[in-house]
Amino acid sequence: MFPIQHLDALHWHSYLRVPAFLLASEWRTWLLDRGSLTQRLIQVSRDSFRVQVLLHKKALPLHHERLPLGLKSRQFCLIREVALLCDGQPMVFARSVIPLTSLVGPERQLARLNEKPLGALLFQHPNMQRGELQIAPFFGLAGDRRIDGWGRRSVFYLNQRPLLVCEFFLPDLLSKTA
Repeated sequence: MFPIQHLDALHWHSYLRVPAFLLASEWRTWLLDRGSLTQRLIQVSRDSFRVQVLLHKKALPLHHERLPLGLKSRQFCLIREVALLCDGQPMVFARSVIPLTSLVGPERQLARLNEKPLGALLFQHPNMQRGELQIAPFFGLAGDRRIDGWGRRSVFYLNQRPLLVCEFFLPDLLSKTA
């Protein structure tokens, strides 16, 4: 189960509009890194990285997910939610929203990732472009434990076809990389 609560109520902002005092430097290094999160997690886990698929289905995206993708209100997408694990422990939860219109040609492989990391495919794609980073604080529940952290999202374009990737960084990530 995806532990981030109230996804529809998150307030996303350009990282440039978030005051530095609200975003601790240890979070900043993770949130603002425009490289491959997958590669970075593989490095910090000493190759003990794994993707656990939590949800993979066609559904309507949330209102705030439709806007950056330029979607109409009843346009279905492939929604994929995963936990990114290091040493068997969740470090990041990710939610990808892929318009069905983006799943054509070679990009059809996005619908069949299973437990392969999306980031590996994105950052190896010869025609990948990444839009602006947006960030938001979040809270969630993991069992009976409250978790607070920061999320980031951006629209990626593969051959000019959009997909939205939201990543929620869990506090345990900071202790792993301290």
